[in-house]
Amino acid sequence: MSWLRPRVWMNFYRFFSNQYSMETKIPKYVKIVEVGPRDGLQNEKELVSTEVKVEFINRLSQTGLPVIEATSFVSPKWVPQMADHKEVMEQISRHPSVKYPVLVPNLKGFQSAITAGAEEVAIFGAASESFSRKNINCSIEESLDRFEEVMDAAKQANIPVRGYVSCVVGCPYEGQVSPSAVTKVAKRMCDMGCYEISLGDTIGVGTPSAVQRMIFAVMNEIPVDKLAVHFHNTYGQALVNILAALQLGISVVDSSVAGLGGCPYAKGASGNVPTEDVVYMLDGMGIETGVDLGRLINAADFICKAIGRRSLSNVGQAKGHL
Repeated sequence: MSWLRPRVWMNFYRFFSNQYSMETKIPKYVKIVEVGPRDGLQNEKELVSTEVKVEFINRLSQTGLPVIEATSFVSPKWVPQMADHKEVMEQISRHPSVKYPVLVPNLKGFQSAITAGAEEVAIFGAASESFSRKNINCSIEESLDRFEEVMDAAKQANIPVRGYVSCVVGCPYEGQVSPSAVTKVAKRMCDMGCYEISLGDTIGVGTPSAVQRMIFAVMNEIPVDKLAVHFHNTYGQALVNILAALQLGISVVDSSVAGLGGCPYAKGASGNVPTEDVVYMLDGMGIETGVDLGRLINAADFICKAIGRRSLSNVGQAKGHL
């Protein structure tokens, strides 16, 4: 091998050093945030009964999931599927080791959520100006001003707040979204007091390199232990994008059983990454989640039968035929 030049050896060294450093950043434990009851069901055309939603959440509560996003306190005019948010929060059987956050768009939604017994909330913004106006009917800056009111009220009530940033890689109206735009919104939410920021590839156009560039930019302003990722599987890239995020030290992943959900503003968006597939991958990597895959698949089967949908989880489909 003496024919190799010193520069070539140096390139080999750098390559393997980078690979090793990435591997050592992969966490030993990953927190799964199950968003099926909210993000997974909110766009279903046929109303899902409160009884089914409650049973769904109760089944998920028995799987070992640490976080289950239960519902959304938005106006029934905009999201009729979540109109029974109060009833859902009052009827679910809360497991002591599980958190049940809810989505709130503004101070009014926050107050309603707290009255219904919510102990944690989430706010949602976007890195795309066009998407913000389409999704929540206001500019990015206006949305952040609204969230300041929520944060002030949450601090007084000692309620933890999580932040969502949509369109962190691409937008259905503007195309590619710059990492700097994502960083700006995420930093504002972090500075407000959000304990965690979920970075969402809302239309599922991300690839590992684009995802890592975006995360690197955000990590320059926000500690990695305050970041989470939320991938949609439109182009089948969600699992590899999660792996790319894990390599940078991300240890919180949002997902939805059976791959339920999707973005109503993204043509062909197939839904969230299936929780079953995420857990299977992490189990195979020796990464702990505390989630029982068998019980998770059973919960997914229940909701799919209840709403008449086929599971989009490859693991769920494979296990169902064993």
